[in-house]
Amino acid sequence: MVAVACPFCAIAEKVESARIVFEDEISLAFLDTRPLFPGHCLLIPRPHYETLSDLPADLIGPFFANAQLLTRAVESAMKSEGSFLAINNRVSQSVMHLHVHIVPRRKRDGLKGFFWPRTPYKSESEMDDVQRAIRAAVRHLH
Repeated sequence: MVAVACPFCAIAEKVESARIVFEDEISLAFLDTRPLFPGHCLLIPRPHYETLSDLPADLIGPFFANAQLLTRAVESAMKSEGSFLAINNRVSQSVMHLHVHIVPRRKRDGLKGFFWPRTPYKSESEMDDVQRAIRAAVRHLH
């Protein structure tokens, strides 16, 4: 077998084994080996894209349709009350291959909302500045 640099590409190419729970022509999902809770899955695109920003526009719809399907399946299979989905882009991204965490949730399961401190804006002016900057970036990128 040929070594593959990206561990998720190795799974997608079947060079490395994983507990695959779903696959189609554009993506596959497998159990996380260090889950937050049993049923925690990772959904990846088969081709190597590092972040959501890198995913081609024509794959966004089908990829997230698979995320929706897998979310329903995980909630049903694990008899959970809901789920938590997360994507890290570079910061806190342990494997530099786009992946969606799909985690089954139950009330009072011990997972506390977001995992980072949340701080309100210092002023309405600061909030206005941030709003203007993001709107300008959207206009520029769109």
